[in-house]
Amino acid sequence: MSGLTTRRSGLLSPGVVVARLNRALTGWANYFTLGQVSPAYRAVDQHATRRLRQWLCRKHKVRSGKSVRFPNERLRQEYGLTCLAQRTASFPWAKA
Repeated sequence: MSGLTTRRSGLLSPGVVVARLNRALTGWANYFTLGQVSPAYRAVDQHATRRLRQWLCRKHKVRSGKSVRFPNERLRQEYGLTCLAQRTASFPWAKA
């Protein structure tokens, strides 16, 4: 995921970057679905939101108030970032 949010991708639109992130997140989650996945999904979600927020701040030249300008809810609702932790609610063996 870090490779998808590098400085090289600064000219891409947020929709393209989020679509690539969502595809990588979904593929990763589909591959690793056995066992206790909730802690891993939370860690991956945190990493993806942090990297997307950093990318957006670099793109829009924001230096302070990063969490205020791009909160998690905005990243998920407005930009459409996938949340893996919500997927575990349908798993019978997962603890969300």
